[in-house]
Amino acid sequence: MAEIKQIDGIMVVTLAGELDNLEANKIRSTISSSIFTGKIRGIVWDLSRLGFMDSAGIGLILGRMRDLAPFNGETIIVNPSPTMEKIFNFSGLGSNIRHGSIDSVIGEIGGVLYEK
Repeated sequence: MAEIKQIDGIMVVTLAGELDNLEANKIRSTISSSIFTGKIRGIVWDLSRLGFMDSAGIGLILGRMRDLAPFNGETIIVNPSPTMEKIFNFSGLGSNIRHGSIDSVIGEIGGVLYEK
């Protein structure tokens, strides 16, 4: 399950339970449409309530990172489980991991909006 909200040009995606291919496709569609209209300057992935994520979840996060790159957008992964943190470190996303509150992480994201 995913809860998606936008705060000052930053999309906060809170994932809970299990993230499989079907759920990843739904989330991908929602986020990508906002990115390509220039309304997003960053994505915060809150994984504190996520119990399981397969390769589709990693692909979801990596793909949105690539989508944000032309807009100089940032991607931050917040509070993953120790197992997921190892997977993210292995996949090259370790530098995007933060531990703490969503509000403090949102304060780290710079960038500007490029609304079309």
